[in-house]
Amino acid sequence: MKVLVPVKRVIDSNVKARVKADQTGVDLANVKMSMNPFDEIAVEEAVRLKEGKEHHAAGTATEIVVVSIGVTQAQETIRTALAMGADRGVLVQSDTDLEPLAVAKVLKAVVDEEKPDLVLLGKQSIDGDNNAVGQMLAALLDWPQATFAGKLVIEGGKAVVTREVDGGLQTVAADLPAVVSVDLRLNTPRYASLPNIMKAKKKEIAMKAVADYGVDTADRLKVLKVTEPPKRSAGVKVADAAELVSKLKDAGVL
Repeated sequence: MKVLVPVKRVIDSNVKARVKADQTGVDLANVKMSMNPFDEIAVEEAVRLKEGKEHHAAGTATEIVVVSIGVTQAQETIRTALAMGADRGVLVQSDTDLEPLAVAKVLKAVVDEEKPDLVLLGKQSIDGDNNAVGQMLAALLDWPQATFAGKLVIEGGKAVVTREVDGGLQTVAADLPAVVSVDLRLNTPRYASLPNIMKAKKKEIAMKAVADYGVDTADRLKVLKVTEPPKRSAGVKVADAAELVSKLKDAGVL
């Protein structure tokens, strides 16, 4: 079974994002970049499918292909995935941050070329937070999809996914090939060891361009402005419950 894992290069989750002075977007100059955390979980699960870790049978996945769409530096993100255990990578070079629909179209073209049995990706990226690419890709491919996977089992030609819903847990089964997006509780990604980091330098990364796939990636959305969240006002200490009730009444809450 071939598994395709899309990954995105984003601002490191430990870095505080800064908005550009003209409010056109987030300032990426001299900022540490890393693999999107949800995509990292997808890579880990794909590697476990190959290794037979946790509840997976060894050799469930026979090949793991990692694909990223972005600038040349996204090779570093792919190398991280290769060091974790992926077999090879594909970088589709783009100097602009494509919209979710455009990303889904490019990924469909990659899927048509690679013919994987499973596309495993993060439910969303922490920069745009759109939570749309997986669903759009499944629609374009006309494949079944299972989103927000908290547990994944491959058996009988199906992907069985347990996901959290408001009322508890829901288990769904999707015939392969399928698209599965993963959530935080699926696993804890490993740290790549130094020997594996060195081995990753020798693994193949195919360099492509968006134009190679002949898909329409024109923007459909316009960003009006980007602003930081309002700063929280200082709290107020109260001496007792009576004073708390009084202040809440004054604030019009009660």
